[in-house]
Amino acid sequence: MSKLYVFGIGGTGSRVLRSLTMLLASGVECKADTIVPIIIDPDDSGADKTRTIDLMNQYMAIRGKLEFNVNNTNRFFKTEIIPVDGMTNFIFPLQNTRNCRFKDFIASSQLDKESMALVNMLFSEKNLNSDMKVGFKGNPNIGSVVLNQFSGSQHYKNFANGFEQGDRVFIISSIFGGTGASGFPLLLKTIRTDKSSQAWSIISRSKIGAVTVLPYFNVTEDDNSGVDSATFISKTKSALSYYEKNISENGSIDALYYLGDNVKALYDNNDGGSKQKNAAHFIELAAALAVVNFAATPDEKLADMTLHYEYGLETTKGHKAQVTFQDFGKETRDLLYGPLTQFILMNKYLENAGESQRKYQPWAIDNKLEKNFFNGDFFTEVTKLHNDYHLWLSEMSSNERAFKPFNEERTNPLFDIVNGKAPSKYYPHLFTRNYALVDSILNKRWPKWNKAATREQKFMEVFFRATEDLVKHKYNI
Repeated sequence: MSKLYVFGIGGTGSRVLRSLTMLLASGVECKADTIVPIIIDPDDSGADKTRTIDLMNQYMAIRGKLEFNVNNTNRFFKTEIIPVDGMTNFIFPLQNTRNCRFKDFIASSQLDKESMALVNMLFSEKNLNSDMKVGFKGNPNIGSVVLNQFSGSQHYKNFANGFEQGDRVFIISSIFGGTGASGFPLLLKTIRTDKSSQAWSIISRSKIGAVTVLPYFNVTEDDNSGVDSATFISKTKSALSYYEKNISENGSIDALYYLGDNVKALYDNNDGGSKQKNAAHFIELAAALAVVNFAATPDEKLADMTLHYEYGLETTKGHKAQVTFQDFGKETRDLLYGPLTQFILMNKYLENAGESQRKYQPWAIDNKLEKNFFNGDFFTEVTKLHNDYHLWLSEMSSNERAFKPFNEERTNPLFDIVNGKAPSKYYPHLFTRNYALVDSILNKRWPKWNKAATREQKFMEVFFRATEDLVKHKYNI
């Protein structure tokens, strides 16, 4: 499979893309060669969106220094992430939403009496006076009007012109808000029916999947806010009924994933903007896994009726406030356990084994990983991303329902970091422990070592090989 275009709609779309980027950075296997994220969100200053964009740009900067071929075994950052040609920071810009009230967007002052009467039947006075600069504030009826501009934009044409045989589309949205609930069916309809591009016949017949996220958090009450979590369930029921009749039954979607949680986090009530920065949540990780699952599903399995998926935890303990690897089914556990553990071990070593320790190590000396390398741009970007990875894990571990695979605060003993899994003894390294054991494995004489590789490649390669070796022997993965 070549490219998977992933549309992230609204705040939930950006948060799921954040989790997906973390999974790919850690080397979780994705059957798509390239992920092309496209963010659709009128909230220009939304903090969830901006930090996801920053993360994906960091990912691209790191991956741009690496090579992936038969000479290298490294899987960290293996999946390519690129934007659509001509699209800045992965953003699909929406026209005429900045500093604009909805009534001005539809030019209500220019409507005749009969048309205005119809508008007043469909939209409340509060709807009409709604400022759209931070999104649609839980009003899909507004979003369905504004987002009709998809197909006529140059950015949609750029997406269509880059689409090739074998490419796929995946759409991420929530069902209980405004932008996602309205954007998903409109975007799907556009992809299936718009004939304006030369690649329409390919796009319209492509495999399309989507994850629709049901309520998994509530917001604090605020009479001055346009968002009220008391309406989430009723909006969800209405949208589910619409999706069943207008998406699933007509076969316009090949795979549809439903995710939600009756254990709900509580977030501050922010309409949008720089204050809307929700902590990472396990449901967003599960939604990112839906993207990975869809990429791995063969065409022949997507040939008939719409496939519907739900995600469940494999546990006999009833309600669990805190989830670990042991609560996953085998498929999820096999997919995540090794890569996430490798990445946290690399994270911990780089964070806690300082220059005074590594500068005398053969792995650093032999590969010319000297002081100027560790002070350079590449290592700076790696450090930033590792800090973001640690924050992402920390946010999920303290959220409701918590996902805490690691005791990420632990620095020593290092290998006690995996919750629910005691480390095994590693023969013949019985008397070498913690960071000294990591150094010992980093210094291993690796077979088929590519001596002509760049320093960046050698750095990433030696850490991937060492952490893979450690995870295999310490945790029997």
